[in-house]
Amino acid sequence: MKILLVGEYSRLHNSLKEGLTELGHQVTIIATGDHFKNYPVDIKLHRKYNNGVSKKIKVLIYKLLNIDITSVSIKNQFFKHQEALKGFDIVQLINESPIGVTPKYEKEFITFLKNKNKKIFLLSCGTDYISVKHSFDKKPKYSILEPYFKGKASKKDFAPILKYLKPEYKSLHEFVFNSIEGVIASDLDYHIPLEGHSKYLGLIANPINTELLEFMPLKITEKVIIFHGINRANYYKKGSDYFEEALEIIQNKYPNKLEIKTVESLPYEEYIKTYNEAHIVLDQVLAYDQGYNALEAMAKGKVVFTGAEEEFNLHYQLENKVAINALPNAQKIASSIEELILNPELIIEIGKNASEFIKKEHHYKKNAQKYLDTWKNN
Repeated sequence: MKILLVGEYSRLHNSLKEGLTELGHQVTIIATGDHFKNYPVDIKLHRKYNNGVSKKIKVLIYKLLNIDITSVSIKNQFFKHQEALKGFDIVQLINESPIGVTPKYEKEFITFLKNKNKKIFLLSCGTDYISVKHSFDKKPKYSILEPYFKGKASKKDFAPILKYLKPEYKSLHEFVFNSIEGVIASDLDYHIPLEGHSKYLGLIANPINTELLEFMPLKITEKVIIFHGINRANYYKKGSDYFEEALEIIQNKYPNKLEIKTVESLPYEEYIKTYNEAHIVLDQVLAYDQGYNALEAMAKGKVVFTGAEEEFNLHYQLENKVAINALPNAQKIASSIEELILNPELIIEIGKNASEFIKKEHHYKKNAQKYLDTWKNN
């Protein structure tokens, strides 16, 4: 089949492409590369006017004319490639706003893709109307909106998430759902809000290319190495403040037993290299399931602090611990780190369990086949 993957988050579509290609299919990714992470794509749409003087001009034009010149630029780039975007058996959008432009232009892109190709599907793997509304209505016991509810961050700080509740994005949501054959969730944080929806096709766990992520059995000699990668734009959304507070507690208590590596907003390739030496990776707090960075670290055999709630354990029927559930409580996180420092054999055991879990539930070829089966049957 010919398959077009639209948009890229956290390397998800790249891993899916690798699985689909191994299974004999022709796959094209069109995307902007996910900002500073700069993931490889086949058709690259460049975000312009986002720095320096050009950004100031862009803001002024938007205030005066309500025109986003970055979106206009991306629209022009998109339609320059229109011949290469026709004739696909399957089109999959990574989000309701897959290119990250204003809803007006997203609708134009999706209309074109629907008219020029056979089937169009949606992936729910990042914030969208349904998942944000679910969190905003405080249905889960905690969510990525907790820092906003607690006043840690302003409405402006959370604008990239809260925008999905605005009328123009709700309209985009309705437009997309009227255009697609169905929607697939990538993990439990998106599965739970979609349960019972007429267009919901089920959860397919994130595909992870374990052949690119070599399992490295953990060895502990002198110090336990803890890695904390901060994306400053998502600092509160990921719960990085809880991690930093926990690290301060544990470093004061065991200054000679651990080494902490903290990095900020690194491109993907550099990020991966930086945490290779770590035993423990601090990923995110406000989640029920693991995001992509966590899964890749688990594939390498790291002990990852991330979303691993009871719903996750039940869904996968887990008997052994494969990750540490990072609760929104710095003292509890510090206590979990302390337990690992004092019992290094647990680090070895959980790291091994994590790698085995990824191979079983997230293998890129096996899960690519699940996508194919879902697309064919709907």
